[in-house]
This record gives sequence, structure tokens and C-alpha cells, in this order.
Amino acid sequence: MIPVAFDLTAFFSVLDESYFVVIPLLAIWLYYKKDKNVFSFVSAFIILYVVADVLKMLIAQPRPCAGLPGCEPGYGMPSNHATALTGPYLFLMGYRYLRWMYPVWLIFVLFGRVYLDQHTLVQVLAGMAISLILGYVLYRYKERINGIAMSVISRIPVVSRLLVGLNV
Repeated sequence: MIPVAFDLTAFFSVLDESYFVVIPLLAIWLYYKKDKNVFSFVSAFIILYVVADVLKMLIAQPRPCAGLPGCEPGYGMPSNHATALTGPYLFLMGYRYLRWMYPVWLIFVLFGRVYLDQHTLVQVLAGMAISLILGYVLYRYKERINGIAMSVISRIPVVSRLLVGLNV
């Protein structure tokens, strides 16, 4: 038997970009579950991502890998991954399997950010803290966010047909 080395860098690099698939799949899944929180879930992800980008420009703390080959451009504080992915978990806690599957995936993604030297542990923890605080506020106003999103989306003829599936 030939031993096969497991390349952690490749594993975490792939996992690093998995949110491009996971978040849309979760949004589609929420839609098919007829969960009207699909709007606030997606809105929370977008708002948290934008907040992280604005904070990065204001804080301007470099990444730990700054100047090294393979380092992502831009600043590191707070981690976009931690900020954009932690808060939306609040909208998924009502689902038995997602209650534990999402945090397991999230821990792997965030550990990968530190392992790949794209962020320090402090940058990741700061992103998580910001996300939980702001995510909680967004979760508290989810009904209002859902109402605004549905009123805007219902004005788009093609998309308004999709709202029929949510019984609105």
C-alpha cells in the first residue's frame, strides 16, 4: 500500500472558498423549507460582509502574511470570513442538523484562515465578536428585514413569482 500524504494547505484552501457554495445552498434550502427568514439570512450575510470590509479600511491592520507570496491583498482586521459567516448562524439554529453542522463547518473554515496565515487568531475572534453582536441585532429585527425585502422583491416581476412558494 502506498502512503498518501494529506495536504492540509490544499484542504484549507478549498474549504476557504466553500462559502461561495454553502451560503447559496443554505439560502435555497431555506426557500424550499418555506422559511421567510431566507431574506434576513441573506441580508445578514451581505450586511456583515460589507461591515467587515468597511472596518478593514478603517483599522488598516495588515495580514500576518503581508509581503509574502500567496498572501491575499488587503487588510486582515477583522476577518471577513469570521464576520460574514458567524452571524448568519443565528438564523439557522432552529434546524436540528444545521444547529451543529454549520458550526463544525465554520470552525474548520476559520481555523483554515489562521492555518493559511491569512489572519491572526485575534483577527478571527474579533470578526466573530462583531458578527455575533451585529448578527443578534439583525436577528431581532428579522421580521422587519423580511418585510422590507419582500416588498422590494415583489416589485420585480420575475422574482415575485418565486414568492408564491413562500405563501406571501
